[in-house]
Amino acid sequence: MTTPAFSLCVYCGSRPGVDPAFAEVARATGTWIGSHGGQLVYGGGRNGLMGLLSEATLKAGGRVVGIIPKALVEKEWADDRCTELHVVDTMHERKRMMAEKADAFLALPGGIGTFEEFFEVWTWRQLGYHDKPVGLLNVAGYYDGLMTFLRTGVEQAFMNAWQMDLIRVGSDLSSLLPELVQSAGLSPEPRIEAI
Repeated sequence: MTTPAFSLCVYCGSRPGVDPAFAEVARATGTWIGSHGGQLVYGGGRNGLMGLLSEATLKAGGRVVGIIPKALVEKEWADDRCTELHVVDTMHERKRMMAEKADAFLALPGGIGTFEEFFEVWTWRQLGYHDKPVGLLNVAGYYDGLMTFLRTGVEQAFMNAWQMDLIRVGSDLSSLLPELVQSAGLSPEPRIEAI
């Protein structure tokens, strides 16, 4: 077994959302990870964006590590296609293991679970619990309202500008993904197809 060039933890919805751009970016993210010799670490579900992301990573030749709590195995349809599937007891254990196995973090569109996971790793970085890059992919303006709200937090002095600088926000997958991996001190390795 070859060691992955990098390990990217991706948070995203267990639903597909309404805009087709969300599904498209989940597939594109998985394809990029797999085609650059990477490993996906994610919540282990087969539904929604999670399933599309996992499937695309595997199709592109990447490894997939899924981590899912027992209580969600049926609800999120645990993805038995994963290279590794870890079934854990609690959400806390899931998130801890995901964080430990990742070199960097990325949030795609999702719901309350995605928000919570993104905010937690951002908070952990601010507190010095880790120094891994944290990214937010703002697909089709999905996170525009959140970014406005966060800037309000800075304006109202509940946050500092340096805290905002701890996250990388972008709408262009092709620039944000390499930036995250390189910021982790690693190098994505494009796979060269045999002629």
